[in-house]
Amino acid sequence: MVRGARQPQQPRSRLAPRLTGTVEKPPRKRRSRTEFALKEIMSSGGAEDDIPQGERKTVTDFCYLLDKSKQLFNGLRQVLDNRYGLKRWQIGEIASKIGQLYYHYYLRTSETSYLNEAFSFYSAIRQRSYYSQVNKEDRPELVVKKLRYYARFIVVCLLLNKMDVVKDLVKELSDEIEDYTHRFNTEDQVEWNLVLQEVAAFIEADPVMVLNDDNTIVITSNRLAETGAPLLEQGMIVGQLSLADALIIGNCNNQVKFSELTVDMFRMLQALEREPMNLASQMNKPGMQESADKPTRRENPHKYLLYKPTFSQLYTFLAASFKELPANSVLLIYLSATGVFPTGRSDSEGPYDFGGVLTNSNRDIINGDAIHKRNQSHKEMHCLHPGDLYPFTRKPLFIIVDSSNSVAYKNFTNLFGQPLVCLLSPTAYPKALQDQSQRGSLFTLFLNNPLMAFLFVSGLSSMRRGLWEKCQEYLRKINRDIAQLLTHSRSIDQAFLQFFGDEFLRLLLTRFIFCSATMRMHKIFRETRNYPESYPQLPRDETVENPHLQKHILELASILDVRNVFFENTIDDY
Repeated sequence: MVRGARQPQQPRSRLAPRLTGTVEKPPRKRRSRTEFALKEIMSSGGAEDDIPQGERKTVTDFCYLLDKSKQLFNGLRQVLDNRYGLKRWQIGEIASKIGQLYYHYYLRTSETSYLNEAFSFYSAIRQRSYYSQVNKEDRPELVVKKLRYYARFIVVCLLLNKMDVVKDLVKELSDEIEDYTHRFNTEDQVEWNLVLQEVAAFIEADPVMVLNDDNTIVITSNRLAETGAPLLEQGMIVGQLSLADALIIGNCNNQVKFSELTVDMFRMLQALEREPMNLASQMNKPGMQESADKPTRRENPHKYLLYKPTFSQLYTFLAASFKELPANSVLLIYLSATGVFPTGRSDSEGPYDFGGVLTNSNRDIINGDAIHKRNQSHKEMHCLHPGDLYPFTRKPLFIIVDSSNSVAYKNFTNLFGQPLVCLLSPTAYPKALQDQSQRGSLFTLFLNNPLMAFLFVSGLSSMRRGLWEKCQEYLRKINRDIAQLLTHSRSIDQAFLQFFGDEFLRLLLTRFIFCSATMRMHKIFRETRNYPESYPQLPRDETVENPHLQKHILELASILDVRNVFFENTIDDY
């Protein structure tokens, strides 16, 4: 974030705490000796002998002290209760603030391990019933503290995919809200009921259920696992760029959200993170300290989460991220927003003549009055046009647009010769496909969980766990083959290969090609606007219409017994 600049305020309910929204990235400062040693232990390069014993001992001591601090805080709770006369809800408030600090540290660093720490504190509050006596107090503000704690706990559980806990918390929150509204005739009861409705819709957003043999729901994670991204072939020359920053922007009308996080934002957030790892437990594994097999690098890209930003807010954070982007790094911009189409005819075809995506207009005021309908010769002001992004193409830029006017960004011009790729959603979906737009976009679902998206377009709403795991394994094979198609292509634009060295971007590119190939083979996706596009264009015969890839898709459909929904006459004989 630019120092000294005023941070723009995000729109939000006056009730719900800012659980997501704008994430300010801390300045990149010199690490302490402990942090430096920890990074060295967690890095992937070098051999065991390269790590000084003193640094190894520092990490071991850190993990021990981290565990010890938790034990001491548990003891402190008893001291505060017995000797200092603090009420239990006051101790709960202290623990809740510590949990919130861990959560905010996760937002600042994008390190998912800190979510586990936040969860441990929130969970302890619930297990020890620290807020149980609040309802006996005749003070509505204390009850609101309890309700806010539940809302924060639910967000952390959602991010950790602890859906069983989420459902229990929602039930408890519902009871607490009912008691609150019954005892106190406050003005905010409607808004708290809205919070309940939002989280209930949020946890039901996935269109397909994976079931165990006893019909319980399997919770699947869509973060990057160790075996998630296809490996590069030995000797394959690709770019050495790494994804450092990501702006995740949500401004879709009527899409399910909770707090300031839409379903699309939530899915893309997880697609840009690695699986959480408990640092202490990893370092305490037998043989870990002596083994030459060090843990792989755990860094995630820093993220700004912007829910319904104005143009000025969006540009402020975009400029800040651009300014701080390190060398050999990539800035990713994800736009999930309502399309804005040009009005009237234009004699030119420039970067401001095709419209773009909507930005919030609530707080953009000129001369004291909100801007209304403008002259047709003028461009839409509350819109992010492709031309607005031109200044930022001076550095490597990776853009994903999920919108009804995504094709506006197909008309890019690479002015500065830096790597630039745009992945663009279909602008419309077949009417025969059940409308799921309120539960999130199909395109983003393909980028986040391609198997679930494949099942949905195949007309399936549930699946047994064994079959799901079999299909996931086959999908990993498809991703490996797609990676080979890209790297072996003789006509592909080099921009794709320059981004291919980064695990996150490599996985997004392979999923994009799988999505596009699936839609082109599907019988109900018949119009050009039903297909994803890209800038630069991919060579179709070598990627999205490659016969080898088409054969794989049909084989996956056969495993699921849905081959009849796909065309087969596109397959060459083998």
